[in-house]
Amino acid sequence: MKKIAIISDIHGNLPALQKVLEDLESRNISDIYCLGDLVDFAPWGNEVINLMKAKNIPCLLGNHDERIAYDLPIIPLSHHSEKETANRFVAINHSKKYITDENKQWLGSLPLNLELTVPTSKVNLNVLLVHASLNSNDEYVFEKDNKEQMLQELKNRQINIVCMGHTHYSYIQKTEDIWVINVGSVGRSKEADRKATYGIITFRDEEILPEIVKVDYNINAVADAIYKSEIPDFYADFLLSLD
Repeated sequence: MKKIAIISDIHGNLPALQKVLEDLESRNISDIYCLGDLVDFAPWGNEVINLMKAKNIPCLLGNHDERIAYDLPIIPLSHHSEKETANRFVAINHSKKYITDENKQWLGSLPLNLELTVPTSKVNLNVLLVHASLNSNDEYVFEKDNKEQMLQELKNRQINIVCMGHTHYSYIQKTEDIWVINVGSVGRSKEADRKATYGIITFRDEEILPEIVKVDYNINAVADAIYKSEIPDFYADFLLSLD
């Protein structure tokens, strides 16, 4: 039996990441992969990157990481309000200013996707890790979306499982023996409880057993740190707006 953990979208939230890593240690899971978006929206972007480097956790290049690594322009998103757009510009520019050159270079070295092969007693199972979707680092793939084209491409590539993040909403779907898993967000979950969220996949012979895990962390302390930083209060208010 083999277990792997998939984390994503930390967004500078070091306390949430630390609690997730503690949870994984308690489960004795050492195979950990990160789907990207280490930076923006909380004050610990450098600390998150340094921890990932220290732990040798393989990471993908998320869209936020890409923007910071290559100093890409900030483009307004159609689904954001005027208020969120204004705050987003300030928060991302904060990361551009404070993420160290060394860490920017490290972010720029990260791959856009990663394919894992998990051997079993009869077949090899193939796992594809992406940040957002198979074809884009910015595309949102929600649970309700039609995935026919994506599933066909996965079938053609003989992929058994695809794991993604980006939306900050977790879900598990199985269609035609292909698993589509969104592992949610460690540091900026949009789910009602705002808990740090990640995924575990257990491989028991040819059986695939995915699960979504939610971990408590001190949201109030993170919000207080944002209020005391140059990051807009908007992002602290969001964490505290439990539905």
